[in-house]
Amino acid sequence: MQVQKLPTWIEGFDDICHGGLPIGRSTLVSGTSGTGKTVFSLNFLYNGIHHFDEPGIFVTFEESPIDILRNAASFGWDLSGMVDQDKLFILDASPDPDGQDVAGSFDLSGLIERISYAIRKYKAKRVAIDSITAVFQQYDAVYVVRREIFRLIARLKEIGVTTVMTTERIQEYGPIARYGVEEFVSDNVVIFRNVLEAEKRRRTVEILKLRGTTHMKGEFPFTMGGNGISVFPLGAMRLTQRSSNLRISSGVPDLDEMCGGGFFQDSIILATGATGTGKTMLVSKFIEDAYINNERTILFAYEESRAQLLRNATSWGIDFEKMESDGLLKIICAYPESTGLEDHLQIIKTEITQFKPKRLAIDSLSALARGVSLNAFRQFVIGVTGYAKQEEIAGFFTNTAEEFMGSHSITDSHISTITDTILLLQYVEIRGEMARAVNVFKMRGSWHDKRIREFIITENGPQIKDSFSNFEQIFSGAPHRVAADERR
Repeated sequence: MQVQKLPTWIEGFDDICHGGLPIGRSTLVSGTSGTGKTVFSLNFLYNGIHHFDEPGIFVTFEESPIDILRNAASFGWDLSGMVDQDKLFILDASPDPDGQDVAGSFDLSGLIERISYAIRKYKAKRVAIDSITAVFQQYDAVYVVRREIFRLIARLKEIGVTTVMTTERIQEYGPIARYGVEEFVSDNVVIFRNVLEAEKRRRTVEILKLRGTTHMKGEFPFTMGGNGISVFPLGAMRLTQRSSNLRISSGVPDLDEMCGGGFFQDSIILATGATGTGKTMLVSKFIEDAYINNERTILFAYEESRAQLLRNATSWGIDFEKMESDGLLKIICAYPESTGLEDHLQIIKTEITQFKPKRLAIDSLSALARGVSLNAFRQFVIGVTGYAKQEEIAGFFTNTAEEFMGSHSITDSHISTITDTILLLQYVEIRGEMARAVNVFKMRGSWHDKRIREFIITENGPQIKDSFSNFEQIFSGAPHRVAADERR
């Protein structure tokens, strides 16, 4: 007697639905213009045909069938081929603009019969109706909306098909649907939003109700890319990844010694400090060590161009171009503002899936944090780190601190708790000169050197010295010498 669920095969959506949409029931998908309702409906039908060989019916009230096929082709979906194979039928139910009737006599009997006939003819298992709002707008039949939608849903439930119906709403956070009754008649309600945050659009999906079954609560970010809709159900992530005791080198022997023998093979490392403290150099040495060990690495750069990265690496004796030509390095540069965080996350996941690296580097995370909410940024970082750990990839990320000198809060970025190792880089004024200091602030599961040591950048790369052994309060911005008896 339990409600059975039909997998939609839409990435991440089945996770927040706890398995998919209830079989044989109708789901109302509500949203403003541009939220992705039609794409979701087509994605639902395409996946049913492609993965489960379940024929589908698409009922359109606004767009012509040819426009639907063209729009679907932009996602790589060959709906035309499915139509030719009788796996998909597009029912054009656009109302005749010259055939308006009075509100009281309007009903959907003819449409219901046409849909029922198509379902029987094509043995359809899935139906998408886009959108029910359009037909009622044509006829101004507000007070019969509930009756007619109920009749339509009852017939579809009687036949036993799983249905997705889209409807329009006026505001992102307001009434669920235009007429205020659609959500009460439907068994399930899904809300799509396209909210403007910091001059960028951010799409989210929320399961309002799945009658008779469970689902995850809250809004979840999603994006629309080459494969359709991808939802990021961060709340569904489980801390079940394995932990390795194997070590990898940072590419800097002295830093490996400070970390107790190197980084763990599947750890997430964060290098944080002011601009110019050597974070990008550490990333470059990390990449060089992967190349020496014949391991692939992907570098995502959000602050420097590819030409700048190559020039900087060459000055340290590292040849990124040769690494790329040998197929062991892939560099992807993009402005943080070029797209939203969800799209950046999807690009990272896609590139990892295609290139299959053993190491991942991002320079820098703080560039992506500009102009977005702390919650959105934390969700992005959780998505990246969670996926890297799932794929057993070592991740080296950088974070630029706002303070040029003196102590700064590592937890302000809300990413320190997600990382396994934190390297703290900082400028210090000592002996009348500006110097760089490095400290292994945190390293989970391993002994590490807790001293603050001098970090020198030479033409041969970084060197770490124990030059600050006679000083204290270095990171506070007011270092002073300590006598030998005070140290004892």
